[in-house]
Amino acid sequence: MRLKHRLFQLYLLTLIGTLVTSCNGQTNSTSSINNTETLDKTKSEKIDELISIYNFNEGFSGSVLVAQDGNVIFKKGYGKANREWNVPNKPETKFRIASVTKPFTAVLILQLVAENKLELHKPITNYLKDYPKEQGNKITIHHLLTHSSGLVRDVNSDKKQFHNPKQIVDLFANEPLRFEPGEQFEYSNCGYILLGYLIESISEKTYQEVLDERIFKPLNMQNSGYHRHRRILENRSSGYGNNFIDYRNSNYFDYSNAYASGAIYSTVDDMFLFDQALYSDVLLPQNLLDLAYSKYFADDKYGGYYGYGWEIIEKSIGNTEKKIETISHSGSLPDYCAIYTRLPSTKTTIILLGNTGRAWLNAITKNVIAILNNESYDLPKKSAVKVLFEAIEKNGIEYGENSFLKIKDNSDYYVDENEMNVLSHVLLQENKAKISATVLELAIEHFPDAFNLYDSYGEVLLNLGEKEKAIENYKKSIELNPDNKHGIEVLRDLEQKKE
Repeated sequence: MRLKHRLFQLYLLTLIGTLVTSCNGQTNSTSSINNTETLDKTKSEKIDELISIYNFNEGFSGSVLVAQDGNVIFKKGYGKANREWNVPNKPETKFRIASVTKPFTAVLILQLVAENKLELHKPITNYLKDYPKEQGNKITIHHLLTHSSGLVRDVNSDKKQFHNPKQIVDLFANEPLRFEPGEQFEYSNCGYILLGYLIESISEKTYQEVLDERIFKPLNMQNSGYHRHRRILENRSSGYGNNFIDYRNSNYFDYSNAYASGAIYSTVDDMFLFDQALYSDVLLPQNLLDLAYSKYFADDKYGGYYGYGWEIIEKSIGNTEKKIETISHSGSLPDYCAIYTRLPSTKTTIILLGNTGRAWLNAITKNVIAILNNESYDLPKKSAVKVLFEAIEKNGIEYGENSFLKIKDNSDYYVDENEMNVLSHVLLQENKAKISATVLELAIEHFPDAFNLYDSYGEVLLNLGEKEKAIENYKKSIELNPDNKHGIEVLRDLEQKKE
């Protein structure tokens, strides 16, 4: 069964009057809410209402902190830190923050610049005598900080465990540069790994020790550190993969190669301590903070610019055409995700740390900004497939089918082809092939030209022993999409067996 691997949204049937937009800038809105219409609710109540829906829709599990004018106005955990033990997420829950590590690494580098131990525009071979000179003579600290070094994005580590950063650096140091340093922006975790190695080489201490001494201890960030899988860590969340039906334990990977590009864990409270320090000279003098927030290279993927460890982006305010400049960074691992957003003009901070591989963090941030600025944002449509799934679970397929047919054309609901396909796949994996077939029949009736549904239906029919009907559906799938290689291969095998 060919499935598009993305997180699918679930929308609850109740909660009328709640405020939300869907992920990736797409809106399934039934109406627009202006904050002036809900003056009886505080901003914190509106934020809680908003994020609660994302949590219920399987779109966010984690902890949140929102501050305005430097004061925390909202802080709460959602979902489970550990699903097997039913442990809830709380503000004190620890999360891996993935690439939100990069601003910390950039601060450490700029501290060394402030102490005249590094120069931003000098080749890295001035400091790393063992680095290959053909490439190292071209790459500067500035290039590494701004993702303009030409280094490959990631190391090919084969999921090995590493005991020192040189082992990681050696994996990419001799790789050809993708372009001449300084020519363009291309995100590179390897660049920030190399920055960590520079920090260690100059300080003669480990990256973890430098983090502790220069950031965590001075700011009293007692619940932050360098992630070590084997360490017993109080209040550490477990990471999960998720689709729109359920959650699953992620496959174990060591991720020691994340290093200075993504190895930090933290809490929302500790991240706020870091945030507030950036409004003073505790970590860096103002001239270097200004350098960090400068727009060096356009980042076409996010529609903004990259500074020294920061994404400078004009983010939308709710569903309005208005935008506001933000300084932020996002990050994701297969089982964690995070986004940290600053609006310096109002000393606003929005911190979202999650323990699933994907979540609607940008959509949540956009709508929280709308709440804080008394602007409007959208109500969502509800997922008809969610209704179908819950009805099947409650009273069986006949009840589910009737429930779905009643709402599928209702303007308050949406029907998604991929959600139908995922639901059929989950049911098939649960040995409910007949129910899976009925779901696909409903899906094909709604999406008669969706080749992937016929391909999936063919697989389910084979599972039910209906070979001729399966062949018919694979043929229909290929008719709709002649490039359906999976369907072509299966059909060829089935016809050869007939002979």
